[in-house]
Order: sequence, then C-alpha cells, then structure tokens
Amino acid sequence: GAESPGRCASLCTIIRFKSEKMKRLMLLLLLFSFGQIGYAQANLSETVRAQLIKDWKLTKVLTNEYLNTMPMDRYSFKADDSIRSFAQQMLHVAQVTAAMISHGTGEPRLFARGINLEQRPNAQTKDSVLYYVNASYDYAINAIQKFDLSKLDEKVKVRDMEETRLGWLLKAFDHQT
Repeated sequence: GAESPGRCASLCTIIRFKSEKMKRLMLLLLLFSFGQIGYAQANLSETVRAQLIKDWKLTKVLTNEYLNTMPMDRYSFKADDSIRSFAQQMLHVAQVTAAMISHGTGEPRLFARGINLEQRPNAQTKDSVLYYVNASYDYAINAIQKFDLSKLDEKVKVRDMEETRLGWLLKAFDHQT
C-alpha cells in the first residue's frame, strides 16, 4: 500500500533538500567554470601582451643596430631623388608607427598632429633620428603595457580607415618593415 501522509511529506522534504543542495552545487560549479574561463581569457590577454612587448623590444634592438651601422654622413642618402632619404624614412616610420599605436591603445599621441618630422632639417641628424626612433619604440612598449586588452576588438575610425584596436597595433608593427 498506501504511504502515510507524514512519510510522503518527509520524503518530499528530503528530495527538496537534496534538490536545493544540487542546485547550489551546480551553481558553484557553473561559477567556478566561468571563473576558469575568465582566468583563461585573462591569461591569454597577458600572453598576448607579453608577446607584443617582447616583439617590440626585439625590434627596437635590431633597428638600433641598423641605425648605428649607418655612417653619420649617409643619413641624407637617397637611392633615388623620388624617395625619402635614410633619415626621412626612419623618421617617417617612427612618427606613423607611434600614431598607429595611439589609435590602437588610446594613448595620447607621441608626436603632435601636423608636425612632419621627416621634413624638419634639424631632425635629419643621426642623433636626432636615434632619439625619435627610440622614443617611438619606448612609447609603443609603454602604451601596450598600460593598455586594457579587453578593448582589443573595439573599432577605431581614423579618417576613412576603421580598424579594431588590435588591427591598429598589428598595422603599427607591420609598418616598420
């Protein structure tokens, strides 16, 4: 037979209790899983940051070797009249790279808008080129160190170009080559 009403109520209470415990356990497991996903995303973000910084630091060293190898009197060298001199090309790379880093990270620009370093005669010396190029690398490294990587997929429009912040950072790195 029939079960007594008291026993049924006790059984329902036990099932409800176990069900509530199971709900809490599932909720804790779910929260733990989200925490692990968040941890994995944070860990990936820091891996991306570390790789970007490592690449920028290495490229700074290699570029400095290149700049230091060029004799001082050859910084004005142009392979053809229609192209930039060595100094102008390096200043162009420094200035545009820093602008793209600004677009990517949201940091204030290193070089003021409207200033064209490659057209400034006093910027054409070896010492000046080294200064501006190193300033642009230091700016890139520091901006990436401070950047909130959760914003990598944000779109930034500059003139007629719209890219994600990651896209601007990649363009900045690519612009050196």
